[in-house]
Amino acid sequence: MTRPAWIKGKTPLKILGWGAGFGIVATVLLVLASGFMIESTNTDTFCIRCHYMNPFRDAWRASVHGGTNPRGVVAQCVDCHLPHDSYIQYLVVKARTGASDYYHNFFIDPYTYDWAANAEAHRQSFTFDSACRSCHMDLTPPGMRRGGFLAHRAKLRGETEKTCTQCHPHVGHKDMLDMVERYFSSGKAM
Repeated sequence: MTRPAWIKGKTPLKILGWGAGFGIVATVLLVLASGFMIESTNTDTFCIRCHYMNPFRDAWRASVHGGTNPRGVVAQCVDCHLPHDSYIQYLVVKARTGASDYYHNFFIDPYTYDWAANAEAHRQSFTFDSACRSCHMDLTPPGMRRGGFLAHRAKLRGETEKTCTQCHPHVGHKDMLDMVERYFSSGKAM
């Protein structure tokens, strides 16, 4: 068997060295690029590139999570809409959600789509308890009302299977469905 021209005269150790060097450089570039891609796609500015997301962004900005709170804390879309218990799960759900949003941006008619039914049916699949708990670690802070205290205590004790959004269904987007209705009835979407 004859060797290809680019290998002739080179020892296997040199070939292995070049291959390892190339592999290391490619790996470093891939890691840097993927980190950059993850960070650059973690902002609301990126998310609203899908035109139908604009009313959701406006509703989020008007909410406590959009910065209208005493501390001015702003949660980005990924802070609520991606799981935070595993980095692998975070990446998998990010890829799946991104592909779904990309598809929907081209193939749904935002003017006739039933946003209310979609929000009700799928709320649990695009808001994660681990995301809520990454910021809201203390579920029983001083000064909490009795009903909230008892509900959160039951959650902490494992006495209930309820998720955060079952008790707080519209917490991340103030008057979301009203905003969607105004947005798409006014023709702003396109």
